[in-house]
Amino acid sequence: MLKKGEINPSKITKFLVAAAVGLLALMFALPAVATVFGQTKLMPIYSVDTPEKVVAITLNAAWGDSDTDILLEILKEHDAKATFFVCGYWVTKYPDALRKFHAAGHAIGNHGDTHAHVASLNFDQNVEEIADAHTRVLGVLGIEMDLYRPPYGEYNDTVIKAAQHLKYHTIQWDVDSLDWKRPTPEAMANRVLNHKSLQNGSIILFHCDIPETPIALRKILAELKNQGYTFTTVTDLIHKDNFKINHAGRQIPI
Repeated sequence: MLKKGEINPSKITKFLVAAAVGLLALMFALPAVATVFGQTKLMPIYSVDTPEKVVAITLNAAWGDSDTDILLEILKEHDAKATFFVCGYWVTKYPDALRKFHAAGHAIGNHGDTHAHVASLNFDQNVEEIADAHTRVLGVLGIEMDLYRPPYGEYNDTVIKAAQHLKYHTIQWDVDSLDWKRPTPEAMANRVLNHKSLQNGSIILFHCDIPETPIALRKILAELKNQGYTFTTVTDLIHKDNFKINHAGRQIPI
């Protein structure tokens, strides 16, 4: 029995549990990931909330151009428009590959100039990484890009603010093929097609210049089509304004 003035321990426990649940509910209701005491973390776009059964195929170009023609052939076979995120130094080394991507109607995005670890860079350095790659693509294609994918998937508020400063949308992915680990084409296809995050508005990540990727991509595109999916570019998938981004990086129109 409690003495006068004593507090029931069970009531304290219930209060703490209720407070914790309330805090979690608040965090997940915010348009970006909530951190501590009202501070929020900026989020890139990992996927897009859409009723349409559509996904975006994306490929990062930072190594060679050995598979340029076969990738374009496979994408054409399946009426798929992809988004190629290109590094600045890659553009200078393989301008003809870049021209082929663009001429085939695929979208071109910015993957930074030197494939740096951008989370360790300051604001001005991040701006320079994006702007220098932008300039190189502009020189080859004469187009202005507005999609940025940070190398290694690294980001923080500084990275995203630098991109926003240059009128860029920062793009991640919610389905990762892990092709850079060189799995078999069968394993790669199974991973993508059975990925827990695969859904309407998914952004799927691949890389250029990996021998197994074109083989897996042909099977992946065919099966996704069988499931009723169509393919679009990130440019056409995302919302450029009037949106929020939830805790999972899913862009939601408002």
